[in-house]
Amino acid sequence: MKTIGLIGGMSWESTAVYYRRINEEVRRLRGGLHSAEVAMRSLDFTRVVDLQKANRWDEAGALLGEAGAGLAKAGASCVLICTNTMHLVAKPVAEMAGVPLICIIEETAKALRTDGRRKPLLLATRYTMEHGFYTERMQALGLEVVTPDADDRQRVHDVIFDELCQGRIEDCSRAVYHDIIRRAADKGVDSVILGCTEISMLIDPDNLPLPGYDSTRIHADAAVRFALADEMARAA
Repeated sequence: MKTIGLIGGMSWESTAVYYRRINEEVRRLRGGLHSAEVAMRSLDFTRVVDLQKANRWDEAGALLGEAGAGLAKAGASCVLICTNTMHLVAKPVAEMAGVPLICIIEETAKALRTDGRRKPLLLATRYTMEHGFYTERMQALGLEVVTPDADDRQRVHDVIFDELCQGRIEDCSRAVYHDIIRRAADKGVDSVILGCTEISMLIDPDNLPLPGYDSTRIHADAAVRFALADEMARAA
């Protein structure tokens, strides 16, 4: 089994979801008392958020890249950035780490395309919905990503930072998200991407007005496939 490297803490609430999901999948696939080989670097999220707000993405990339390089030195065979937004700096992180970076955008796109989806609604932070890196990458992979209008983007963003990243789960916010999804469904959207790693704490991707794709689950499962690839090949 290869060691999975996690760059986490953005927020630690969703990093905990990653850790649990990865270990649950390893146990499901290997049985018994098996668990994953994991190396983790958990960052202080306030430091990252300050760089986001100041638009200092080069510094953010260097910060995460240093974390990735440390994970590689600790024996990680791959690196995951445990957040969608910070995939804006995925390229320098991968270069500094020197090991494969499992991209949450690419893995989510694969899941959508496998199911024949073509026009997903993206729910995420404002950085992810508005900066362009996410929708451009998805477009290159054959998907037409739709985002909510400006007011709804702000609502989605505020719930993520003011509630979910602080461990607060509010029924009223769940209702807001469901309403946004229902209105998007009326406009021809065929699926919804939970494009922030905390959103699955609030809404169940399997109980939505549209088929849901939880980027956290998809990303974690891709890491397990990478880690167990050699064993699975021998067993085939």
